Amino acid sequence: MSKQNYEATLEELKTISTEDANIPAIPVDIYVQEAADLAVWVEDEKSAMKKAGMDWEFAEKLPIYAGALRHAQSLWMKEFNIQEEARRKWEEKSPVALELKNDLEADCRFAFRKRSDLLAKVQQVEQGTSHADMVQDLSDLAALGNANFSLLKAIGVSAEKLQLAEDTATEMSELLAQMNGESATNNEAKIIRDKAYTLLKTAVDEVRETGKYVFRKNPEKLKGFTSAYYRKINKGRPERSSEDFMDN
Repeated sequence: MSKQNYEATLEELKTISTEDANIPAIPVDIYVQEAADLAVWVEDEKSAMKKAGMDWEFAEKLPIYAGALRHAQSLWMKEFNIQEEARRKWEEKSPVALELKNDLEADCRFAFRKRSDLLAKVQQVEQGTSHADMVQDLSDLAALGNANFSLLKAIGVSAEKLQLAEDTATEMSELLAQMNGESATNNEAKIIRDKAYTLLKTAVDEVRETGKYVFRKNPEKLKGFTSAYYRKINKGRPERSSEDFMDN
């Protein structure tokens, strides 16, 4: 159902600018559950809430927006986990790849020591120290080695080593692309998640604020229009009056 809610809300989400999208202030799973609880809590208060001027559509939209946020969060977590797994694999494999690159550079420098033109190409490959440079260097060294294989073969370098460099360059390039992806700030899945949170928050805030006003003299009903998450955080602080609940 969350996916259907997400799809039904997607066009509405697109109307929210990236600048207006809020980052969740509390864990998303908790916020979604609180919104679902609020939807149930307010069901029997329609007359009183409408009398206070609230558009009842805000209450009706709560479960829909909550489902949309739940699915948007799942999509963002999928993207985030792909990046994290790629980063883990990169950290595991990059030392081996770097050692292979350094070995091939040494091989080429020795094999091409009497060919200044080829040595110049090796020196060019050696420039740069970034992750992307390492990937490109492996690919370039494999190509240069294959083009001058007789010189490398003469010092005992095998064709398999050059093939390994090609394969490693391909694998590390894919990992690097996944690892970098879009930055956490600009990731489209995260932006949509933030917009989904913003949309739900708009409805939650309207319902809570109206409920806190309508039931400001009824502590039992008032409690349902406050955040259980923040009540737990505030537990142990000096007791607050019902008017104080207007702040959360």
